[in-house]
Amino acid sequence: MTLSEIRNLILDDIQATDALILERLASDVVLINQIGHYIINSGGKRLRPLLVLLSAKACDYQGTDHRLMAAVIEFIHTSTLLHDDVVDESDTRRGNKTANEVWGNAASVLVGDFLYSRSFEMMVEPGLMRIMEVMSEATNVIAAGEVLQLLNCHDADTSEARYMEVIHRKTAKLFEAATQMGPILANKPQLEEAFITYGRHLGAAFQLIDDALDYMADEAELGKNLGDDLAEGKPTLPLIYVLENGSEADKAIVRRAIESDGIKLLKEVTQIIQNSGALEYTQQMAQQEADKAKDALKELEESQIKTALCALADLAVKRNH
Repeated sequence: MTLSEIRNLILDDIQATDALILERLASDVVLINQIGHYIINSGGKRLRPLLVLLSAKACDYQGTDHRLMAAVIEFIHTSTLLHDDVVDESDTRRGNKTANEVWGNAASVLVGDFLYSRSFEMMVEPGLMRIMEVMSEATNVIAAGEVLQLLNCHDADTSEARYMEVIHRKTAKLFEAATQMGPILANKPQLEEAFITYGRHLGAAFQLIDDALDYMADEAELGKNLGDDLAEGKPTLPLIYVLENGSEADKAIVRRAIESDGIKLLKEVTQIIQNSGALEYTQQMAQQEADKAKDALKELEESQIKTALCALADLAVKRNH
């Protein structure tokens, strides 16, 4: 099942969510509208809101608040992107200039704050304290994950366990919250754990492949500069693998790249990673996470939506951008 086929299963919900996102972006401050529309319309996969809509359908939810929560999840994700690009000093995302490159850091941070606070305005509307509990915890965990990643930057002694902790906090937590919305809205608490587990492992698989693509993707397809992670001194799994399994000469080059020389050594580091088995190992780890995600749904009744959720786990691993 392709991503287009998955989206077609819930096309009405997707279109309603897109309309809601544009409606709730509106502000009487022109710059908020400009930056908000710029990043929301910049061609992202909208995977996280898709997970909200699919999980609601899988739980046989009959209302419309799943569309609202899909918009909430997208606003939170977008606000983190705006902040990340400032912290990382990025100039390209999804093939376009980043908002901070166009409007400057101050505007990007403040509009990120606006989207973040707007999401909290919206998430109270269903009137469910459980939603507030899950989303407030998720946003706190994500923020802590960002700080943890910052601490790991330029630290060549970062372990695989520490790296995976960053992934689970920074990326997988929002996937987890997105998929948890279905059973909460449908009032099926018995299904929450299954969807939490699914989202957690799907998010981990997605991020692992993201980190591998930094050393193997086509730059035009990827939509960002190759080597960005290395330039920022981020010790991702392909680098950690070399540091733990490579030759002494390769380890020395990778260590120097992480600690100081970054993008200057991109060509050498990329060659080392491609020859070391690091990419194969990272893809293997991603597939294990995807398999765990699919396994979490084994108790669900068979349906097109369950098939779609399992297909998303496979697509997260097989993608090239």
